[in-house]
Amino acid sequence: MIGRLNHVAIAVPDLDAAAAQYRDALGASVGAPQDEPDHGVTVVFIELPNTKIELLYPLGEDSPIRGFLDKNPAGGIHHVCYEVEDILAARDKLKASGARVLGSGEPKIGAHGKPVLFLHPKDFNGCLVELEQV
Repeated sequence: MIGRLNHVAIAVPDLDAAAAQYRDALGASVGAPQDEPDHGVTVVFIELPNTKIELLYPLGEDSPIRGFLDKNPAGGIHHVCYEVEDILAARDKLKASGARVLGSGEPKIGAHGKPVLFLHPKDFNGCLVELEQV
């Protein structure tokens, strides 16, 4: 059901410093920051030849990333994102197998302008999983 790895998301305490580190120290192609109010984050994408890194920074006091950074002040891996061809079919299959979809269960539009869903980390070995329809 899942396709390729779309990105690995890393929550960071300083978005500018993290972006500069990838650009200057690692020579990566770093995108511009973009606010995602529906998800409570500002993101910067690092383009790699085979996938992306998504840097996450809290947008507003209610951001889920703020809570993550409170527990992990230095930052850390927040989630992995896999591509799926049909997000509703994937959701239904996962729910039928007992996996929990976070939120309302309805896809939201993600940072790439495509539908996304998140799956409960307790159902996937402690890892928050994002599915993105391609």
